[in-house]
Amino acid sequence: MVWQQIARRGVQSPVVLRAMMRVPRHLFVPPEFRSQAYADNPLPIGSGQTISQPYIVAWMTELLELRQYDRVLEIGVGSGYQTAILAQVAGQVIGLERIPVLADQARARLASLGLGSIEVIVADGSEGYLEKAPYNGILAAAATPHIPRPLLEQLAEGGRLVLPVGDLFEQTLERVTRRGDSFHIERLGGVRFVPLIGTHGFMG
Repeated sequence: MVWQQIARRGVQSPVVLRAMMRVPRHLFVPPEFRSQAYADNPLPIGSGQTISQPYIVAWMTELLELRQYDRVLEIGVGSGYQTAILAQVAGQVIGLERIPVLADQARARLASLGLGSIEVIVADGSEGYLEKAPYNGILAAAATPHIPRPLLEQLAEGGRLVLPVGDLFEQTLERVTRRGDSFHIERLGGVRFVPLIGTHGFMG
């Protein structure tokens, strides 16, 4: 998976590639889909949500350019797979998930792997999490019609926000870098994610 689906497609960060090798993806998918766990496609995890394809997880992680002691906010924990990858490359991960059953399941999986410095919170991800701000990186694994203002405000100086922006059917992956009170936006390619439900996303 790592070399054929991820490195070959352009992900170059040694830290990210090592993280993808260390975290067993099959532990984060339902039993009926474990035979497909290492294929490069998203899979359903229940509650209308999915686990992202491995390449997208690696690419978005690399785009954050995280360092060992950085604090990162994840929007949409889902299965906890992306959370586990982030925990391998950053110092602290705050994960937000609006569906309590998914948050509970993710906590159990992450605890079973002995991953520290992770906190999974049931909350509206579109609001961010002000209590632990600012963040060196913010990653949203759900699509939003526009960049939520609270996420911009909770970025640290030089911090990066990576998220899909668009409608319910087609989005563009964007990276926003904070430079003082201004924000530099890069549009990086077409993607498709489940919607971000919340005050600053798609209303449920």
